[in-house]
Amino acid sequence: MKKLFCFLLVVLLFSCNSKEKESPKNTKLLAENKEIRTYLYGSYVGYFMIEERDTTRPAVENVNTINILIKKITESEVIGQRIIDGKSRPIKGSMKKTGNTFYFTLKEPGDDKNDGVFTFEIQKDTLLKGTWQANDPKKEVTKRKFTLTKREFKYDPNAMLPQGDLYIDYVNPKAQEQAENQVEKIENDTIDEYEGEDESSGALFRAASDVIFTINSSTTKLKESQLKNLKKLDLEILRNTIFARHGYAFKSETIRQFFDFVYWYVPISENVDNQLTETEKQNIAILKRFEKYATDNYDTFGR
Repeated sequence: MKKLFCFLLVVLLFSCNSKEKESPKNTKLLAENKEIRTYLYGSYVGYFMIEERDTTRPAVENVNTINILIKKITESEVIGQRIIDGKSRPIKGSMKKTGNTFYFTLKEPGDDKNDGVFTFEIQKDTLLKGTWQANDPKKEVTKRKFTLTKREFKYDPNAMLPQGDLYIDYVNPKAQEQAENQVEKIENDTIDEYEGEDESSGALFRAASDVIFTINSSTTKLKESQLKNLKKLDLEILRNTIFARHGYAFKSETIRQFFDFVYWYVPISENVDNQLTETEKQNIAILKRFEKYATDNYDTFGR
C-alpha cells in the first residue's frame, strides 16, 4: 500500500510539472525565444556614406566601411553588432516581414554621443540597404546611408592583396621638405602613421612596391635576405595583411585605406592575437624589427 501511494504521488507531481510546462505562458515564452530566419545571420559589408550633415561646418570625414553583423533573430528581438573605424558597438531591436523583404530597426546602446538608430531592409537574403540616424541632432553628420552585401568571414592564409592598383599612402601627404621627417608611431600592431599636411600642390606620398603581391607573410617564414631592401611601407603592409586575413578591425585610417576595398577583407574582431599561427607571430616580430630601420621614398601621385 505504501509503495502504491508513493507511485501515485510521483505520477501526480509529474502531471503537475507537465501542465506547468505546457501552460500558454510558457509556450508563448518558448516561441518568442526560438531563433528564426537564421539564414540571415552573418556580416553585411559596404560603405557608410554621408547623406545629411551640417553644411555650415567644414567636412572632415571620409567614406567609411561598415560591417553590420546579424547574430540572433527571434519573434520579439534582433541582436547584432556594428563595426566602424575598428570600433564595435552592440545593436538591438526588432524585425518585421512584408512580402519577400525583411525590415529591421536596430538601436545602438545610446550611452555614447555618437550613437544612433539603424533602419534597413534585407532583400533576397544577401543585400542590406538602409540609413543610420544620429541620436544627437547637433552632430556634424546626422544621417548616413549604406548598401551592404553579405560576406562570409573565413580565415584564408593564402589570401593576397589584389593586383592592379597602386598602394599609396594618400592619408598622410608630405610637403617636399618634410618627406624625411616627423615619423610618429601609432598604438598596437598598426602601420606607422605620418603627421602630414593637407594634400596640395607639391605634396608627396609614399607608395608600396610590387613585393606586397608576391610575399605571403602568413604561410612563408620570412628571411632577413627577403626584407633588408624593402621600403618601410612594404614591411608595414606585409605585417598588417596578416591581421587583415584574421578579420582584425583596424582603427587607423592609414591602415584601413589599404584593406577596406579588398574583396576578401571582413572587419569582424577587435583582437585576433589568439588566432595567429606560430609562423605569423614570428613574421610579425621580424617585420617590426626591420621597420625600425627601413625608410621610404616619396613621390608625386594623382588621385
